[in-house]
Amino acid sequence: MFFLSWGILLGSIENIGKLSFHIFYFLTSAHLTIMPPSTRWPLFILVATGVLLSTMDSSMINVALPVIMAEFGVRLAAVQWVVLIYLLTITSSLLFWGRLGDRLGAGRIYLAGMLVFALGSLACSLSLSLVQLILFRLFQGLGAAMMMANGPAMIRLAFPVESLGRMLGLIGVVTSVGLMTGPLVSGALIHYFSWRMMFLATLPVSCSGLVLSFFYLLPALRQSGVAEDRPAQPFDWVGLLLWTLLVLLLVSGASVFQTASSTGRLLGGLLTACLLVVFLRHQRRAVSPFLPLDILAVPRYGLALLAAAISFAVLFVVLILTPFYLHHILRFDPRALGLVMMSVPAAVFVVAPLAGLLHDRVGARIPATSGLLICAAALLLLSRLSLSASLAQLIIPLMLLGCGQALFLSPNSAAVLGHAAPEQGGIMSGLLATSRNLGMLCGTALAGLVFASFFAHLTGGLDVRDYSPAQADAFIRALRYTFLLTAGLSLVGVVVSVRRGEGKG
Repeated sequence: MFFLSWGILLGSIENIGKLSFHIFYFLTSAHLTIMPPSTRWPLFILVATGVLLSTMDSSMINVALPVIMAEFGVRLAAVQWVVLIYLLTITSSLLFWGRLGDRLGAGRIYLAGMLVFALGSLACSLSLSLVQLILFRLFQGLGAAMMMANGPAMIRLAFPVESLGRMLGLIGVVTSVGLMTGPLVSGALIHYFSWRMMFLATLPVSCSGLVLSFFYLLPALRQSGVAEDRPAQPFDWVGLLLWTLLVLLLVSGASVFQTASSTGRLLGGLLTACLLVVFLRHQRRAVSPFLPLDILAVPRYGLALLAAAISFAVLFVVLILTPFYLHHILRFDPRALGLVMMSVPAAVFVVAPLAGLLHDRVGARIPATSGLLICAAALLLLSRLSLSASLAQLIIPLMLLGCGQALFLSPNSAAVLGHAAPEQGGIMSGLLATSRNLGMLCGTALAGLVFASFFAHLTGGLDVRDYSPAQADAFIRALRYTFLLTAGLSLVGVVVSVRRGEGKG
């Protein structure tokens, strides 16, 4: 049975790869002239490899959260730090790695990040406690941030602006492949072995990418200018420290909000507000600010980045809470749970390249805004889940959510990167990745805070860890209220996206 399951799994991945290749070949047959093909396509494959690694990891860990919580006997507020620390590390360091990529070369930082990510994955698989796992996830997040901050910048330098939407659409295809294979791989590994094994699943991919890059791609990157040194600029270390403290305070406050006293909540809110004021004042005075407020003040950029944060917050509320619904209410095993969660990336796989082409024709505002509207509709459908939902009631809204995310992501990303000057590639790529990961971070914290608060209120103070079938009705009601609030958040994103301005940006 084990070998049969893995045979089916590998066959599915092979078919996904073949389909991706045909889509890739069809969409890239147009004339692209920025770099010679000998450099351009290997560079694209390198970036796609990093995207595959990070997306596989994200989708695998979400499926494993209920199992990890049970093994270590911890609360939801504790186990969610396995996700939060990863996103926190990425969010706080992305702009640093983007600026360092502008200075030392995006290719060098990207490859170093792939190595750090591989080492972090190995360490996570050896964790003996939840604290160790969280610390090693921090290390893994550093590697992911190095890749995320410089991957889009490498694509921006490699391909012409008029085909940028198409190329980012192809990255969306790779993203969906990673998200689709992640639940399958983790479900099988958890069922037959342990959640620890899923961290080893990405090692063959990262090691192969490192070996090939060392012998071939680094020389090609130097010749193309993607890995060359640039004049050093002063770095805002104070801004980096303040930003990290601010994000850490926000996430920590959200994770302990439910159990904190009224005085603690008030003091935490005041401290956060004061730190935000200090950070903004410092950024306005800094010679080379960590967070370029002048860029964010331009609606074309600032509103697009805000919309990206909202989009990913909406997505991660669903990705965090749906596995618990499948596990606790419908009693799905990890394999079945992984298959259902594939609905989101399966839709992204189909729609993402089409969304990229649509951006190249009509710009970002129409497809991106439509995508957020579809996400809101999907959340409304998910809010109607019951104690005995059918597969169609699950899969249809999840696929709608994937369609909405795909319609939004590549046009929105192309709109931000397409107007950036070459010397701003790293910082713009870092800003884009920061907004996405800040959204993931807020979505994860929002899912834990809002759902846990509703559940505790409806059950007289119980935590999700204490769930039993007697609390099934309370679980469904808490889930419904959380999804309805998230649908409202998606509608806020619609308003933000509409106001981005006319034209192809």
